[in-house]
Order: sequence, then C-alpha cells, then structure tokens
Amino acid sequence: MSEPAAQTMQQTPMTASPTPAADRYPRPALSQLGLSPGKRTRLKRLLYDHGPGGGTLLVLPIDQGLEHGPADFFDNPDSLDPSYQYNLARDGHFSAIAHHIGLAEKYYHQYAGEIPLILKINGKTNIPSDAEAFSGLTGTVEDAVRLGADAVGYTLYVGSPAQDRDFQQFMEVRSEAERLGMPVIVWAYPRGEAVAKKGGRESLYAIDYAARVATELGADIVKVNYPVASAKDADSPAPYSTLKLSPEAAFHKVVQSAGRTLVIVSGGEKVGDPELLAKTRASMHAGATGIIFGRNLWQRPRDDALAITRQFHAILREYAQPLA
Repeated sequence: MSEPAAQTMQQTPMTASPTPAADRYPRPALSQLGLSPGKRTRLKRLLYDHGPGGGTLLVLPIDQGLEHGPADFFDNPDSLDPSYQYNLARDGHFSAIAHHIGLAEKYYHQYAGEIPLILKINGKTNIPSDAEAFSGLTGTVEDAVRLGADAVGYTLYVGSPAQDRDFQQFMEVRSEAERLGMPVIVWAYPRGEAVAKKGGRESLYAIDYAARVATELGADIVKVNYPVASAKDADSPAPYSTLKLSPEAAFHKVVQSAGRTLVIVSGGEKVGDPELLAKTRASMHAGATGIIFGRNLWQRPRDDALAITRQFHAILREYAQPLA
C-alpha cells in the first residue's frame, strides 16, 4: 500500500495539514471506469459541468428526514422546508442534490435543469434496531429517468444479517441502471452485531470492507464515512487489528480498496469548521472524488452555509483534473 509515513491514528489529529495538492493520490479517469455512453454522459455532467468541476463532486443530501426523522431539522427550523436546501444547492453551485422520491415529485420541477438530482431509491427509518438493517425500495431507476436525475443512490448495509436480501435487491437495481444508462451511487454502511464485535462501524476494517463490497457488486461511486480510530480497533480481524496508519493513510487504503469505483465522503453529524475543512482536504488528498455533506451545511443559517461552501469549492478545485 502506498501511504504517508505510518503512525497511530490516535496520535495524528484530523486538523493536521496534508502535503500539497500537487502530491495527491490520483483518481481514476472517467475513461477508465468502463461506463456505457448513458452513464458516462450523466457522470460527466456531475463531475465536470456542475459544482466545482474538474472531476470532483460536492453533493448536498437531504435524505435524513426519512433516515433520522424530523429531529435533524430542529437546529435550523428553516431547513424543514426542502426549498431551503434546494436554494442552498443552487446558490452554492453544488454538483447535485440527493433525496427520496417524495421530495423529488413535489419540489424538483422548480429546479430541474439548474441542479442535478441524485434520486435515493431505497431507505428505512431509524425506529427499529440496526441489528438486521435493511433498506427496502422506495423508488425505481425508471423514476429517476422520468424525473431527469443524473444518478440513483442506494443504501447497502454491509455485514447485516439481511445482506443476502440486500445483495439480491441491489443486483436488480444495478441491472436496471445498466439498461437505462443510470450511474449508481452506493451508500456503503457497515451494520449489525457482527460488525460491532469486530471493531465497530467506524473502524478501518469495516469501512474498508464496505468500500470493497460496493465495487465488487458494481457501484459506480461509493459513499463512505471517514474511518475513526479507537480502542475497539484491537477487536478487528488481523491485520487491521495491528495497523498503525495516519488518518490520511487509512482513508487512502479505503480508496485503494474501492479501485475504479469513485469515493465520496460523508459528513456525518455536525462538527466545527476547522475539523470539517481538514476532513475535506485530507479526503481529497487521499484520493476521494468529493464530499457529500448534509447536516454540516443545512443545519446552519444560509449565509454561514454559503460561506463554508465557498471554502469547499476552493479546496476541491485544488484537486481538479482534466476530463479524460
């Protein structure tokens, strides 16, 4: 594995500045991804024609209303109205907005042609336990085509006892997406009791495995969380239990495992600006294609959200690469 100098993840804070963008790990070119003309056309729009461009992605998700319930909107009551996120995505020049079909049916017609759409086509609430996590279908690839989307999003729970049903459902979605020329973005999330016993869902082992599963199953892009080191890493299977990697090296390992599946990074719960910006730069430097931050943006007042969005643009443009 190509990596910066190894050191314990606990000893290297996320705020540490990586080496200059010129020394970054390269991303796969669009021409290397084995895409059909339809998929390549849609991905080109997302990667080069909208947002920061240069082969990067800046995505604003608002699927949290289904996945977490209305509680996430309490911090910024204006965000309960999806028009808030739509206006933020348009005025902040995002690569795309991502959400479920109900919001697409009721709001997207006002913004179609201005903001690319990623239609989430499966999901679940957080009311039941995640012990046997599974996200049933909430839409179809045909819905995405009808609505003018440029990609579909699919949540895959790697390690859940229900993963056999998940794999079967995803196979059908992937087949339909291939037929219709629609890129597939997999939200690859480790879940279940077995994952908890092997280092936890935020461990490098779990996230690295999830990224590899996504590419093995045929994802075009995979969304993952940034690995978080903890004492539970000792419970991970070997050799993960003894790896001593910096945060950037650990994430680069995830990117390598994804191969020619592009990687975007989840923002997770709201954190401070320095940590968020450092996470963005470290992810891009390690080979990520972009970021997909939701609560860290729309839980803020509009002016604050647009201000930090401009900083995301500046960072991502440093990691631009020509269309090839």
